[in-house]
Amino acid sequence: MLRKLPVLKESARLRYFTFLYLYIMQGIPSGFALTAVANYLTGKGLSSQSVGTFVAIVGIPWIIQFIWGPIIDRYQFSVIGHRKQWIVLTQFMAFIASLSLLFINDPVKQLGMVSLAFFIHSNFASVQDASVDAMAISIVPESERGRVNAFMRGGYLLGIALGSAGLSTILYHSGFFYAALTQSGLLLVFTIITYLIKLDQADSYIPAFNIRNKARVVKEKLNNPQLKWLFKQLYIGIITPKSLRTFGVIALVYTCNSVFIRSYSYHLIHTLHWQYNSVSVLQGGWGTLATLLVTLGGGVLADRIGAPKLQTKVMLAICLFLIVFNCMGGLWLHKSLSVSGLILWNFADPMFSVAAMPVLMALCRDKVEGSQFTAYMALVNFCDVMGAYISGWAMTYVGAPVIGATCGALVLLVLILRYINRPTVEPMLLKPQLDV
Repeated sequence: MLRKLPVLKESARLRYFTFLYLYIMQGIPSGFALTAVANYLTGKGLSSQSVGTFVAIVGIPWIIQFIWGPIIDRYQFSVIGHRKQWIVLTQFMAFIASLSLLFINDPVKQLGMVSLAFFIHSNFASVQDASVDAMAISIVPESERGRVNAFMRGGYLLGIALGSAGLSTILYHSGFFYAALTQSGLLLVFTIITYLIKLDQADSYIPAFNIRNKARVVKEKLNNPQLKWLFKQLYIGIITPKSLRTFGVIALVYTCNSVFIRSYSYHLIHTLHWQYNSVSVLQGGWGTLATLLVTLGGGVLADRIGAPKLQTKVMLAICLFLIVFNCMGGLWLHKSLSVSGLILWNFADPMFSVAAMPVLMALCRDKVEGSQFTAYMALVNFCDVMGAYISGWAMTYVGAPVIGATCGALVLLVLILRYINRPTVEPMLLKPQLDV
C-alpha cells in the first residue's frame, strides 16, 4: 500500500489540475458574454430589458442541459477516455462557434447576430460542461469532492476574470473583433490540452487496432446503460422529497444572487455612470486571487466540517450582506463603498457553490450520477438566466437597493424556516440507491 501512495497522490494532482483548467475554459466565454459584452451593451445605452434579454438568450442552452446528461451517460465509454470524446468534440465545436463572432462589426446594431452567435456557442459549451460534470462525479472520491469542487469553481473564477476583465479591456481599447479573436485562440489552446491529457494511462489518442484494445473497448461499450432506464432513474432521483427540498433552497439562493448582481451592475453603469469596462474589471479582475484562495480554503472546510453546515453559514453571510449593503443604497454614490461592495460580493457565489455542489453530488443516484448532477446544474443555470430576466424587468419599476434588500429578506426567510423545521439530529448524506 505504501508504494501505491505516490501514484495516488499524483493522480489526485492530475484531477485537480484537469478540472481547474477545464473550468477556466468554461469561464472565459461566460465572463466575456455575460459580463464584458453585457456591460458593454449597457454602456452603449441599451435598456435593462434588452441587456437582460441578451443574457437570457445566451443562457437558454444551459437550461436544457439536463437533456444531454443521459445521452452522455449512454455513450460514456471511448478509447480516448470515459466521456472524454464528448469533451473534446464539444470544445472544438465551441471554438468554431466562437470564430463566428469575428464577422460581427457593430455589436449594438447587430445585437441579434451577437445573440445568435453566443447562443450557438452556448449549446456546445453546455454539452461540454455536462460532460465535465459527469466525469467529475464519476471519478472523484467522496472524500475529495469539496476540494475538487473548489478547484472547479476556482478555475471558473479565473476563466471569468480572463473573460470579463481581460477581454473587456481588449474590447474597450482594441474593439470587439480582437476580443473575440483572443477568446477563440484561448479556446483552441485548451482544446488541444484536453486531447493530450490522460486521466487513465490505458487511454489512447487514436482508435484501437490491436486485439487487446478492441476487446477492452467492446467490453466497456456493453456496460453503457440503456437510455430509457437512464431517464427513468433520473426522474426518480430528482422528484424525491429530499431532493426537492434540498435543491429548492439552493435554487432560491442562486436566483437571488443573480437578481442582485445584475441589477447592481446596471445601476453602477446606467445610474451612477461608471465606465462599463471599470465594472467588468472589478467583477472579474480585482480580488480574483484572494477569491480563489478563499474558495480553495472553503473546499477544504467543506470536506472537514461537512458541506451542509458550510452551506448554512454561507447563506447567513449572503443574506446579511444583501440586507445591510442595500439598506445603504443612498450611499452608493461614494465610490469607495460601491467598489468595496462589488469586491466583497465576488466571494459570495464561489463560496456558496463550494458548499452546495457536494450537497447536490450526495443526492445523485448510482449509475445516473452524471445525468442527475447535470440536471441540477441545468436548473442552477436556469436560476441565473431567470435572475437576469427578473432583474431587467424589476429595474423598470424599482431601484437596485430595493431589489437587493428583497433578495436578502427571501434568503433570511428560508434560513428561519429551515431553523424552525430542523431535525433534532443532523442526517447523514447517504448515497441514494437504485431501484431494482
